[in-house]
Amino acid sequence: MNARGFSLMSGGLDSQLAVKILQLAGAEVTGICFETPFFKAAAARKAASALGVELLVVDFTDDELALVENPPHGFGGSMNPCIDCHAAMIRRAGEMMKERGWDFVSTGEVMGQRPMSQNRQSLGIVERSSGLAGRLVRPLSARLLDPTIPETEGKLDRSKLLDIHGRSRERQIALAAEFGIVDYPSPAGGCKLTEEAYGRKLKDLKEHEGLGTRRLVELLAVGRHFRLPDGTGLIVGRDRADNGVLSGEAALGELLDSGDLPGPTALLIGGAKSDGDRELARRIVLSYTKGGGVEDRTFFASWHLC
Repeated sequence: MNARGFSLMSGGLDSQLAVKILQLAGAEVTGICFETPFFKAAAARKAASALGVELLVVDFTDDELALVENPPHGFGGSMNPCIDCHAAMIRRAGEMMKERGWDFVSTGEVMGQRPMSQNRQSLGIVERSSGLAGRLVRPLSARLLDPTIPETEGKLDRSKLLDIHGRSRERQIALAAEFGIVDYPSPAGGCKLTEEAYGRKLKDLKEHEGLGTRRLVELLAVGRHFRLPDGTGLIVGRDRADNGVLSGEAALGELLDSGDLPGPTALLIGGAKSDGDRELARRIVLSYTKGGGVEDRTFFASWHLC
């Protein structure tokens, strides 16, 4: 019998290689991608199409926000609860795996590739936290780890699994050429939670308005964000697209514009907390009009989160 399971797909090279290696080892693979405002499924959809595998996309926003509120294993370099995030995704995939009577959940993790989240200890924490001991397959580093249940049952050929270790990507790039995988993103990036500037905005929102309004979390990707002296949050559009988005968000606060001057639309989140904040917000908006002064924009930079 062949093993059957889910393989987590980000669209990156490692997740694509994991699918190919599993197929060589005799598995039937379905891709699964977890989507939030912090990471999107577009790259995974593209990769799954190129590989010819089915892809399920799961909304993971509520789960991720709960982890950002309280990450059991803490954050990485920014607001990224990577260890807990990986475990929670694998746990969700595992629940779906069990519902279908399948054999495993797979990831594209490589031992030692990321010093904090992919060392041996962290990989063990993820496996234990996910509740999938023995059913979690890491095909790129499997031969450096204990055999999984599908391997010991003879459903997955361990000899076809790999022993990649460390940060070098030479073997992955060579395998990509061998498998004809030519379209894959850079290994850096992909999740906004790992970005320092984005992390500042998220932390500020968490401390002031909180993370209970999903639309405010989504708006972190729109415009310039300010925190005014009396506590009001201000989002100022950078371009026509931002202005169009913000103009439809009157339910979230108070909209401002630059009047007859060409310039940005802005949103005072929840409305101004004081007349001083409202007046300052108007001055900030005017400073970004075509007639606005560079000195004003420089002065207001002290309130600029990103």
